[in-house]
Amino acid sequence: MKDRLFLKFISFIFCLFLIGACQSGADHDVATASMETATLPSLSGKKVLIVYGGWPGHKPALFAEIASELLRKEGAEVTLSDTVEIYANEEVMSQMDLIVQSVTMDKIGKEQIKGLVKAVKGGTGFAGAHGGFCDSFRSNTEYQFMTGAQFVAHPGGQIDYTVHITSAEDAITKGIEDFQTKTEKYYMHVDPNVKVLASTTFTGEHADWIDGAVMPVVWKKYHGDGRIFCIALGHNPEEFHEAAAQQLLMNGLRWASGSKYEDKEEWLSPVVYQ
Repeated sequence: MKDRLFLKFISFIFCLFLIGACQSGADHDVATASMETATLPSLSGKKVLIVYGGWPGHKPALFAEIASELLRKEGAEVTLSDTVEIYANEEVMSQMDLIVQSVTMDKIGKEQIKGLVKAVKGGTGFAGAHGGFCDSFRSNTEYQFMTGAQFVAHPGGQIDYTVHITSAEDAITKGIEDFQTKTEKYYMHVDPNVKVLASTTFTGEHADWIDGAVMPVVWKKYHGDGRIFCIALGHNPEEFHEAAAQQLLMNGLRWASGSKYEDKEEWLSPVVYQ
């Protein structure tokens, strides 16, 4: 009798141990998942379409070459297109996780913009740099509504200026410090709902009426379910051989590639002008 009671006692203690171990394991899994959501998505195995063209002054083919090399090093499956006609190919577009564009001062047809917007709203990420992204189709407001900004001027042309990291805890900018660059300093009309990750401040040297104006240099937003990322650097694509610029670009592409796989971030905070 005493032996049976002893065995039951031992069994009870063992069960308590197992329950505690399972709870500890569950807590560990939750912590791991939480840490993973705070990191950037992997580009490995992601299907990426790079579209380039338009004004040759921005060297779109060179940008496509640099971007494709960086993406392939990360394990992405890259498709290149030198025409926006591919945006009307629903079969191709439906397969893409990310579209990277470098097309400046060009035109886009109804079927092409329709196909692009449909893909992005459905969860395909869309990203780019400089005029290849925020000065692509000046006459198409639907495109500008999607990207979050439109270039209007670069006072002084290519000048030295400081890029200030404004959101140091965001996964895209984490670990990157303010840095100096020399490129066209874009003055843009900007959607107030973008999340600004880096900015620059204009002086009155080249246009006295914009003295003190703070302008986004790097931002992210959503259009439908699609993640949008832009970095305004890159008049010369070789700027992305520089460490800080390259890291910002690649982090942004990683983030944008996750639209179909990760929860939507919430930060919408429209600016109200009074």
